[in-house]
Amino acid sequence: MSEQILEAGAASVGQPAVPKVGINQQSFSEKLKSYRRTPGSFLLLLLVILSAVVTLGVLFALIIYILVKGIPNIRPELFALEYTTDNVSMLPAMINTLIMTVLSLLMAVPLGIFSAIYTVEYAKRGNKLVGIVRVTAETLSGIPSIVYGLFGYLMFVLALHMNYSVLAGALTLAIMVLPTIMRTTEEALMSVPDSYREGSFGLGAGKLRTVFKIVLPPAMPGILSGVILSIGRIVGETAALIFTAGSVPTVTKGLLSSGRTLAVHMYCLLNEGLYTNQAYATAVVLLVLVLLINQASNLIARKFQGNAGEE
Repeated sequence: MSEQILEAGAASVGQPAVPKVGINQQSFSEKLKSYRRTPGSFLLLLLVILSAVVTLGVLFALIIYILVKGIPNIRPELFALEYTTDNVSMLPAMINTLIMTVLSLLMAVPLGIFSAIYTVEYAKRGNKLVGIVRVTAETLSGIPSIVYGLFGYLMFVLALHMNYSVLAGALTLAIMVLPTIMRTTEEALMSVPDSYREGSFGLGAGKLRTVFKIVLPPAMPGILSGVILSIGRIVGETAALIFTAGSVPTVTKGLLSSGRTLAVHMYCLLNEGLYTNQAYATAVVLLVLVLLINQASNLIARKFQGNAGEE
């Protein structure tokens, strides 16, 4: 309506109405004219395009290299239930990877989400302790995984006498991904407008009901994005697990037994130098596994987002 009023006003004073053109709806010649007036913007555009091309080029080059090297080496014996030096089966490592991922998420996700809920919804805004916790979480997110591995080795393997076990590895990975889950959950909760909370309180809802019924549903896609990042880090982790979970190639017999994950399995095959082709095949399976997990998580996030929109 306001655009129609402006066009009518321009026509009444004898000036032609100028149609409004969006930034991304300009023709190529119009963009060139604007860039002639601001050559710095044109240079930034070239740098952005070059960065995007280099990033996508490296990504596709890695994927194509892995697929070309690995697909011809995929054999049925690589999926045998029992590992031997003849078949070099990766199925036990896949099962251990699934167990490790589930255990780590069961410990890290509730702690991360509930900690973020407290810091955003319950703690007083501007609290210095909350600020220290957030800075600490951001700092822990940047620590190399080998440091977490050494900590897990000293704490869980030696001090708590867990030895090399799946439980020691899962505890180490849970500590590793906890800052990521906590920070992404905080950002997701803070992105929910305060009007949602005020409206809920105005209708007589309590704090707990407001958090779980009003705030969490629209924040769920952001929370799941942090969980997806954590899953990717857990599945692809090697350094921390070598020091804590060990490298036994069979299916783990219990939480206090050793077992290698798929990433550790690939590292061991390459390190030995005798099963390079099987290592490339393992890399293909690992790549496909991560893609499937990400797609499943995205579908769940869309489902939550759709349910939140319906409500």
